[in-house]
Amino acid sequence: MKKYTYPSVLTIAGFDGSGGAGIQADIKTASALGCFSTSVLTALPVQNTRGVRKIYSIPVEAIADQIEAILDDIFPDAIKIGMVHTPQLVETIVSTLGKYKKIPLVFDPVMVATSGHRLIEEDTITAITEKLFPIADVITPNMDEAAILAKMKVETLEDLYAAGKEIKKLGCRSILLKGGHQETSTITSLFFDENEKFHSFETVKFNTSNTHGSGCTLSSAIASYLAQGKTLYDAVSLGQEYVYQAIDNGKDVQTGHGNGPLNHFFNPQKLIKNEMV
Repeated sequence: MKKYTYPSVLTIAGFDGSGGAGIQADIKTASALGCFSTSVLTALPVQNTRGVRKIYSIPVEAIADQIEAILDDIFPDAIKIGMVHTPQLVETIVSTLGKYKKIPLVFDPVMVATSGHRLIEEDTITAITEKLFPIADVITPNMDEAAILAKMKVETLEDLYAAGKEIKKLGCRSILLKGGHQETSTITSLFFDENEKFHSFETVKFNTSNTHGSGCTLSSAIASYLAQGKTLYDAVSLGQEYVYQAIDNGKDVQTGHGNGPLNHFFNPQKLIKNEMV
């Protein structure tokens, strides 16, 4: 009898009990795109669609144990890293992953929630840039996060391009700068690839507040497509199209009383079965 495997995506990220962001969004996204999802919890934010109320930390030893338990058994085809809010957590994740072979890694530097709440400690930024950026195949900051990383105001497309050039100097292989906060009818995101070239992606901006977890969803979608064997450029392009459709199909639904979630399951795929060699 032939045996098969599913393309597997590991998410290392924070919690969202309201189901729109964090590991919940990551699991939904990978599942909707035909991948098997595993997860490691890095923090326990108490939040809903209206915002983050509090963040409870998880011992770094527990996070290292979680990573090892998954990688020793269900070794992923790609990894997505989301919320890492302390330098100790950054060090733990990087050192633990360093014990295993390198696989595609997408890092979403979660610093500011959709609601505008700051989610990261100041001294974590240095740890992220020095230790996580070098092992990530692509990072996916939004405009607020790009402003923090580039140490400049980022309000226009021109600002976003200038910020990308500054962030590239921090040692990133490639960067997808998300333009969702632009006050224009068309949103432009910029992808700076590993060959020092940049590409722009344009989409229509929807009149909706249902964008909670869109960044988590995008980074997970990119990881899912990488797990399926797509090139990084194709994974970035397909990931953005998935998020666009997920927002479009959920823009008129009310879930909660703040920034609602995306419709992750607008076109769910069956789990992909790859024949074992």
